[in-house]
Amino acid sequence: MRHLKKAELLGSTVLTLKDGGEDDPNDIVTKAIGDLTETVNKRLEEIEKKTDTTRIEERLDKIEAKSNRAKGGDDDPDEQAEIERKAFAVYLRRGRETPDEEVKALTVSNDPQAGYLAPAEMSTEFVRDLVEFSPIRSVASVRGITGPSVKYPKRTGVTNAQWEGETEEAEESTVTFGQLEVAPHKLTTFVDISNELLSDSGGTAEAEVRMALAEDFGQKEGVAFVNGTGAGQPEGLMTHTGIGEWLNGHATNLSADQLIKLMYDLPAAYRNNGTWMMNGTTLGIVRTLKDGDGRFLWQPSYQAGQPETILGRPVVEAVDMPDLEANAFPILYGDFSAYRIVDRLAISILSDPYTQARKGVTRIHATRRVGGRVLQAARFRKLKMATS
Repeated sequence: MRHLKKAELLGSTVLTLKDGGEDDPNDIVTKAIGDLTETVNKRLEEIEKKTDTTRIEERLDKIEAKSNRAKGGDDDPDEQAEIERKAFAVYLRRGRETPDEEVKALTVSNDPQAGYLAPAEMSTEFVRDLVEFSPIRSVASVRGITGPSVKYPKRTGVTNAQWEGETEEAEESTVTFGQLEVAPHKLTTFVDISNELLSDSGGTAEAEVRMALAEDFGQKEGVAFVNGTGAGQPEGLMTHTGIGEWLNGHATNLSADQLIKLMYDLPAAYRNNGTWMMNGTTLGIVRTLKDGDGRFLWQPSYQAGQPETILGRPVVEAVDMPDLEANAFPILYGDFSAYRIVDRLAISILSDPYTQARKGVTRIHATRRVGGRVLQAARFRKLKMATS
């Protein structure tokens, strides 16, 4: 709407005061103001008629509808996810040169140097892939979080239930509650993908990137879940000082009796939910052990999806566990629900097509956050080999 000058609004209306007439000057002024007001109102009505507000509103409605379709709309999350997936595929290939319309479909990472978050579907599939390279995930208690950390109640001692007479005074319980904080730690890596592979539009490139990252991240976190210090990385099961030990009695030899004793050193409530953990070398030796009736302690899985067992309980092979050697802790048994893994599910991706451009590859930088900590050491026992 253009601005109108006062003269255009007033038109030919002129305020005239007569000198020396019989008319009352007040009446003349009042009438002139009334005429002026009427003229202005008529001119404003004419201007409003010339401005077709209905057509403008219709155009705005069409633009809004088109925008909703581009984003998938609130009622079609599958379409929105597909748009985000396609936009992410473009970003992997083109990095910062990704067109603006594709960038709008991506989620910016909180880390200013980490680019964009991988689509939720890719992040979920990535976590499933991790289990192949980080086997403790298959038995531990895993939680996804969105905050910087999560706190869990920690109980020390037990309540003091007792039988008492009607006139006897009950003794106080000594149980107390504290808090354990499990914080995810930052883990970064990168993978180089050929530009030829990235140009594939069938989803192969995204799958290759996801699997490559899962292998690297899985191996790194697998080491930490076993031997991590807890300082800037997850706390490992084997480094937690509160886990009880069972002495093997020999520096290198392993017997069926010691495994049975180790298992039954745990209270039944924890023992019945227990899982063995050892590396492949140790597992190979355990598979040769027999009980007093000549039956192997180890039994294969007779059903798809079911684990092999030792003394009737499942076993997890962790490559980072130590071998059978003097003063080592080669075997752990316990209820792994007492080991908590926390994931910040989103993966931040930064595509760099420039650094390795001469080699015809694009470097994909990835950042994720994961933490781990023992919540109840009493649910585990580890086998201690003799010093000599």
